[in-house]
Amino acid sequence: MTVGLTDQAPRQGMWWIGLFLVIAVLVAIRAGIGEGMGRVYVQTESTSYAPVTGDEGRVTWSVVAEGTAGAATIERELFRTAGQYRAAEAASPGQQAIRMSWDRTIGLWLAAFFTLAVFSFLAGDNPAYKFTESIVIGVSAGYWMVVAFWETLVPKLLANLAPDMVKAWCMPNLEGGLFHLDALIPLGLGIMLLSQLTPLGRHVGRWPLAFVIGTFAGLKMVSHVESDIIEQVRATMLPLVVVGDDGSFAVWASLRNMLIVVGVLCTLAYFVFSVEHKGAVGRAARVGVWFLMITFGSAFGFTVMGRIALLAARFEFLFIDWLWLIDPKGDRGMTVVATLVSCIVDMT
Repeated sequence: MTVGLTDQAPRQGMWWIGLFLVIAVLVAIRAGIGEGMGRVYVQTESTSYAPVTGDEGRVTWSVVAEGTAGAATIERELFRTAGQYRAAEAASPGQQAIRMSWDRTIGLWLAAFFTLAVFSFLAGDNPAYKFTESIVIGVSAGYWMVVAFWETLVPKLLANLAPDMVKAWCMPNLEGGLFHLDALIPLGLGIMLLSQLTPLGRHVGRWPLAFVIGTFAGLKMVSHVESDIIEQVRATMLPLVVVGDDGSFAVWASLRNMLIVVGVLCTLAYFVFSVEHKGAVGRAARVGVWFLMITFGSAFGFTVMGRIALLAARFEFLFIDWLWLIDPKGDRGMTVVATLVSCIVDMT
């Protein structure tokens, strides 16, 4: 058995290498057809802003003509299509107004690689999927660490401990500028929490963990009581007979309210275990089971449809933005099929 497993690992590795080579050959063939694939074009747009002092000394920035004295110019890159680039080249060969962006093009190809690597998990675990999983986790952790630093540590901790330094460093609009003594408490808890990284200081880190867990539980308990109990009960207090603005009987609105009230009561009857489910209680509980199954089915269907929408978006990215196989908006002016047909016509 050991020999069989040892022989299976190299064979599986060769299978994945062969699959990647086949994909690479197909992509290379596609890149050589027509105008290629997977390129991002941009156009730089410059906008000048100048400070204008209004009433009460309030300063606002307004758009002014380029070259105005004291104005600040901001440049941004706007996405352009391959068709717009081709039209600009036809009008003025060698123009630089619309150009290919190398960094965005490389990002497009990396996104395509990671998408295919995630899809490869359908055939089993493999090195490409593991590499992509590590990249996603690492990038997510780094991103949220930066967000927490700039949105939590700097404005809520450092700005209260050293307001003048923070205002001169990164927050020129910081108001107040007073030292808050109570900010030393979260600073001390944060330092104690970092002691979890050392084996000798783990017992010190239990105190801030207990404080965080207790505070979080208390806040969530209040929010859940308001949203899951009070608001749910309030939403169930509905009139069973609805009268319209003209005084007429609203049939569908009344039926809807009746269905909601009956569904809530029957579902609650199903979860009453202190009374045996017989007679009227048993019939109400069985009706409550139907309401539960319909609710769970709708929630599951909604979740599946959301995942299918994400899958469709990934396929659109691969076929439209990367491979250029289809052109639903007519941005490029010629699809791969039209290119192949024209090549065949030219050859014949």
